[in-house]
Amino acid sequence: MPDPYRWLEDPDAPEVKEWLEAQGELFGQAGLAGRERFRGRVEELLKSGSIGAPTWRGSRHFFMRRTPEQEHAVLYVVDEAGERPLIDAMALDPSGLTTLDAWQPDKEGRLLAYQISVGGDEESQLYVLEIETGEVLEGPIDRCRYSPVAWLPGGGSYYYVRRLAPESVPEGEEQYHRRVYLHVLGAPADDDTMIFGEGLEKTNYYGVSVSRDGRWLTISASRGTAPRNDLWIADLASSPGGAPELVTVQEDVDAQTGLHFGRDGRLYVFTDRDAPRGRVCVTAPENPAHEHWRDLIPEDAEAVLSDFAILDDLAEPIVLVGWTRHAISEISVHRLADGARTGSVPTPGLGTIGGISERPEGGYEAWFGYTDNTTPPTIQHFDARTGETTLWAASPGSVEVPPVRTEHVVYHSADGTEVHMLVISPVDGSGPRPTILNGYGGFGISMTPGYSASVLTWVEAGGVYAIAQLRGGGEQGEEWHRAGMFGNKQNVFDDMHAAAEHLIATGVTTSGQLAISGGSNGGLLVGAALTQRPELYAAVACSAPLLDMIRYELFGLGATWNVEYGSAEVPEEFAALLAYSPYHNVRHGVDYPATLFTVFASDTRVHPLHAWKMAAALQHATSSDRPILLRNESEAGHGARSVSKTVALAADQLAFLATHTGLAREE
Repeated sequence: MPDPYRWLEDPDAPEVKEWLEAQGELFGQAGLAGRERFRGRVEELLKSGSIGAPTWRGSRHFFMRRTPEQEHAVLYVVDEAGERPLIDAMALDPSGLTTLDAWQPDKEGRLLAYQISVGGDEESQLYVLEIETGEVLEGPIDRCRYSPVAWLPGGGSYYYVRRLAPESVPEGEEQYHRRVYLHVLGAPADDDTMIFGEGLEKTNYYGVSVSRDGRWLTISASRGTAPRNDLWIADLASSPGGAPELVTVQEDVDAQTGLHFGRDGRLYVFTDRDAPRGRVCVTAPENPAHEHWRDLIPEDAEAVLSDFAILDDLAEPIVLVGWTRHAISEISVHRLADGARTGSVPTPGLGTIGGISERPEGGYEAWFGYTDNTTPPTIQHFDARTGETTLWAASPGSVEVPPVRTEHVVYHSADGTEVHMLVISPVDGSGPRPTILNGYGGFGISMTPGYSASVLTWVEAGGVYAIAQLRGGGEQGEEWHRAGMFGNKQNVFDDMHAAAEHLIATGVTTSGQLAISGGSNGGLLVGAALTQRPELYAAVACSAPLLDMIRYELFGLGATWNVEYGSAEVPEEFAALLAYSPYHNVRHGVDYPATLFTVFASDTRVHPLHAWKMAAALQHATSSDRPILLRNESEAGHGARSVSKTVALAADQLAFLATHTGLAREE
C-alpha cells in the first residue's frame, strides 16, 4: 500500500515535531475574517449555561449545572440543608484541564462514586466521597475509563469495570482487556475480586448494574461498539456477590437488550431483538430467557423507542415511553398492566428529550430534559396525577437568542432512499446563502435538534445550517444504522452528497457557498465527501477524524470499531475500506476544497495522525490555491472540554468556513 506519510505516525519524532510546528505557523498566518466577531457571539450564546436532570436518592437529589461564567458544569446535591456543590472541576484544578467524567450516588444517597480525568485524555480515575461531609474516602483507582459503578445496598461495596494493568497485557493493547470487579470500600483496589471477563474478547465493553433492592445483578458484554450484547443476571439472594451464579438472558444473539427490575417484581426487557425500532417486554426475573418474554410496548411502525419510566404511586400504575419520530422526541402514556396507550405527555415543542427519570422508590412524578434549536437545556416535570408538564429548572443564564426558521425537509439519496434533514435559516430573506451541511452517520447515533451556540451564530450572521439524518445513524432505528455500517458505508456518503445536491437544487445555496463539517466519525464522513465529490463543496471543517481506514485499528480505540467499519485483516473488508478511505483516495492534481483539520494532542480515541497524514497528502496533491490547514491543539481531547476552549475552536472553524463560502465580513 502506498503510504508516503506514515512517518507522521510518530508524534515524538523530531521531524514530526518540526512539521507540526510549521503547520502551526501556516495556520497562524491564515486570514480568517470575522474570527473575533464569531468568538464574541459564541461566547455570549454559551452564557446560557446548562442544567441536567435530577437523580434521586430518597429525599436527596443530585444534578449538574453550569452558570454563565463557569468553565465546567458543577455537580450539586440538594437535601434538607439546601443546595451545595459536591464536585467542582475548577475547584479541583483551576487550570480548567480536569473534567468530571461520571458520577453515581449509592442507593441510600450517602456516598458518591465519581470519575475525573485531566487534559482531555479520558483516563478516568475513580474516587468515593461522603456526601454529608464532602470527605474523600478513597481513590484514586486508575484504569477506570468508561466504567459503570453499581452499588450494593448499604454502600459498603460496589461492582465496577477496570482494565488490567499495562504490564499484564500485550504491548499496544493497554486500552483493552477490561474486567468486572467487586470492590469493598476502603480495601486496596488490587485486592478486588474479579467476577467476570476472564478469557473473553479483549475489546469487550462491560455493563454492570444492581437492582434497587440489591437482589439482582446484571452483567452485559459487547464486542467494542457492536450493536449487540450478551446478557446475564444473577440472584444475589441465593449466590455470593463475589462469585455470582450467572444465568444467561441472551448470548450470541444479534440484538441489543437491557433489563429493568420493576418494583412490582416483574422484569422489564428493553430490546431491539425482532424489533429494530425497539420494544419493551415483561417476564419474571426467574425466567429471563427470550422464550418467556411477552410484549408490553410493541414496536412502532415509524417511531423509535428510546426510553421508559414507571410511575406507580397511582390508582392505576403507568409507564411513560419515550420515542423519536424522525429525530423529534415525544412521550406516550400506557397502562402498566397491559401496555395499552392512554395518552401522551405534553412537551415544550418539537425538540429533543434527554432521558426520563423517576424516583427509585416509586411515585407519580417524572423529570426529563428538553432542548431545541433555540432553547437552552431545561428540565421539565411531569405530574401523573394532573397530566401536566411544567418547567422544573432552566439553564441559569439569560441570553438573547436570534430568531431562526427551522424546516424539516425530505430528499432522496442515490438509490432512492428517503432521507430527512433539518434546515435552519434566518427568518427573513431568501437564498442562495453560504451554508454549512453537517452530518454524522454512524454508530446508531441520532442527529436531533438541540441548542448550539455555533449554529445560532452562523445563522444570525446570515448563513444557513443544515443537519442531515444520514444512514448509519439511529434516527430510524437499528435497520437504518446497519444500512450505513460495515460494507454499506458508501450509503452514508451518498446520502451526504444527495443532501448537498438538494440544497443546491432548491436554491438554498450554491456549490461555491457550500461548506461541510463533521467530527470523529463525522470527520470520516466529510473526508470521504471531499475526496469523492470535491467539486460539490467550497470548504470543509474536519475535526478529530478517522481518515486512514487501512491502519485505523492500530491506534487509539480503533480496534473497538472494526464491528462498525470492518477490518483490514479480512480481504473483502479491506477492499471495502480501501474503496472509501479518504487518505488513500487523495488524487494528485485535483482542485480540492479549502479544508481545515482540527485535532487534539490528548485525544486517546482517534489519534491526530489521521488528520496529519491527510493534511500532508492534500497539501501535496491539490491543484487549487485554496488552503489546506491544520489546527493542532494541546491539552485537549476527543470529548469534554472547558467553555473557553470550546469558544476558541468554534470561532476558528466558523471564521474559516465563512471566509471560504463568502459569509465573512471584515472586523
